[in-house]
Amino acid sequence: DHTMPLSRHTGQIPESTWTLGFREMTEPWKGAVGCLGVAVFFAMTIGIISWQALEQSPEEWVLRGRDAGMLWERGRGALLLRALPAGRPVLAIAVGSVPATEPPPPRDRCWHDGGQFCYSWEEDAELRLSLEPPAAPGTECYGVRWTPLRPDVTLKDCFSMANVSWYGGPSIRAQRWPLNGAESPAQPLVSGDLSTNPDGFGPVLERYFLGSTGVTVTVAEDMSLLLSLESHRQFCLETPAGRVEPLQYQLTPSPDGGNPPKCPSHCPKHLMRNFPPCRSPIWRYHGPEGSAAKIKRGLRSLARRLKRHRLQEGVVALGERGTAVLAAADLVPSGHRKRQAPAALVEPLELSITLSPYASVTSPLFLRSLRGGEAAGYWLSRQPRPGASSIPLLTTWKGQLCARLNVTSEAALRWYLARARHLRQVLGATFLAFEGVEGNSFLEQDVPAPTELAGDGYTEVLAAALATLGNGTIISAGTRSSHLPLFVQMSPLHSDWSHAGLKGLIPSVLHYSLLGYNFFIPDAVGGSVAEATPGDPELFVRWLQIVTFLPVMAFGTPPWLCCDTWVLNLTRQCIQRHRDFVVPLLLKYSEEWQSLGYPIFRPAWWLSPTDPVAFTIEDEFLIGDEVLVAPITEKGQMWRDIYLPGEGHLWLDTNTARVFDGGTTLRNYSASLAEVPVFVK
Repeated sequence: DHTMPLSRHTGQIPESTWTLGFREMTEPWKGAVGCLGVAVFFAMTIGIISWQALEQSPEEWVLRGRDAGMLWERGRGALLLRALPAGRPVLAIAVGSVPATEPPPPRDRCWHDGGQFCYSWEEDAELRLSLEPPAAPGTECYGVRWTPLRPDVTLKDCFSMANVSWYGGPSIRAQRWPLNGAESPAQPLVSGDLSTNPDGFGPVLERYFLGSTGVTVTVAEDMSLLLSLESHRQFCLETPAGRVEPLQYQLTPSPDGGNPPKCPSHCPKHLMRNFPPCRSPIWRYHGPEGSAAKIKRGLRSLARRLKRHRLQEGVVALGERGTAVLAAADLVPSGHRKRQAPAALVEPLELSITLSPYASVTSPLFLRSLRGGEAAGYWLSRQPRPGASSIPLLTTWKGQLCARLNVTSEAALRWYLARARHLRQVLGATFLAFEGVEGNSFLEQDVPAPTELAGDGYTEVLAAALATLGNGTIISAGTRSSHLPLFVQMSPLHSDWSHAGLKGLIPSVLHYSLLGYNFFIPDAVGGSVAEATPGDPELFVRWLQIVTFLPVMAFGTPPWLCCDTWVLNLTRQCIQRHRDFVVPLLLKYSEEWQSLGYPIFRPAWWLSPTDPVAFTIEDEFLIGDEVLVAPITEKGQMWRDIYLPGEGHLWLDTNTARVFDGGTTLRNYSASLAEVPVFVK
């Protein structure tokens, strides 16, 4: 009702007093209105700024494919791989060595090509992302290539372990499954001997990593590269300092959205199909080795004892020293009639002998080669200056100064293989084992290597040559050689319950098998790197129970020396179970491996690819899809939790005939010293 008063002709003065009154009355209101105006102005300014900040997201798409795409995250300088259409995070790669805060511009340097993104940080490095032709139909492949623009730039990309479990890469001394629990300083991604360098990488190594979010990281073969593992944080790939070398790898997201790929990118191609089940078990000879006569007596005595204990089957394995002593004795002409081959001493068991590509500098073998002629090129040597003579590259092997076989020389390989065949024949051996196949001798001594022996070239070339000796060949390393019909001898383990001992056995089995090395020979039951303590019967039994389900059973300490009659009887039962139950399974799944590339020994996540619980289980394994082995790996334990994978499947306990649902965990499941929990699907 407060309408404005009508103007009427009153005098001047009343009007002026009215205006004055109004002026006096509204003075506080004007202040309030002014404040309100300023506040609105501030609110709008802040709104516009925050709207701009939200609008300009910290992440920017740089390359999109059909199933996934790559983004650049400005804040921390990271490349992100996301699955489309939902944008599910697959992988985060923290980028070192380039100014992270400087975002790539929306318009990149190769914008005319939709399948690429390029950007360069002036004077530091250039990044090129590209959609590559896929290795398998239905998959997508992203190439990442960093090129340094000056010598002092070290390229380093770190792959996050947050919400991703990682598998593959190198074997290590205390093997972990997944790799997330492992720790290692930056060192060359090259196979090595764990007994001489326990903190280095082991003898079985491939340049790819598999993530539980369904991504494979495959690193280019021809690059010098360092790998570091930072426990539960990240693993990093970096280029060696002072070399202008690119850092290059490929990312392949899994087409079925988030499941670890069934067949990693290395699927076997044109596999040779003649894999024999090795005549298990292997009995390692640890008797006297002073002379040929002593060795022969020792072999005869071991064969007699095995017969007395009704364990007379399998192979007697002679080490490198024993083999060398018998080989030297064979070269000495004797007046006897035709000499009996050592293999005859162990019949009906077979004999395995051991060689290596090393020759001691005091051995007749090496000294003969120094006299010149063709033999002078038999050993690895430093690259001489033109006109200078080559000097063998000396290295140590088993405490002796040695030269190493030159695998780049056809003549040297021919001579070495002929010598191996000759020894196999005169000693009557069925199996040939080769130690010392791993490692890069040039890298160890910081000497430039010939191109074909860069990285793991030595192991690859030697493995291919040794595979021509037939399918009774065992080698100590594997890299890019999983397609060859060779047995791989696993690294020695400690005689204890740690990850360097029994606890590391199943992670190693899963690691070797995932990389394609399904025909491996595990270390001797009870471990072969013995501590000062006498044998532990409980450790022997728990070890025996795992090895029963692996390709070959090997013994260093015979059961009658470590334990009582009960363990001796258990050993007989396990050998029989291996022969009757396990070997047929392995043959069945080796067919699947050779046709589809699926590993024979599979992790729990194989049947439960979306259950995060399954990603970290390191004390169970599957044989194919149908047998689950869940042994005890803790000292003194008589029960354990067992995860049964595969929702919708049913599992039968072979010990009790009870049936359980897959996708569940059995709590405190009983397993006395006499039994190992085994379930059949």
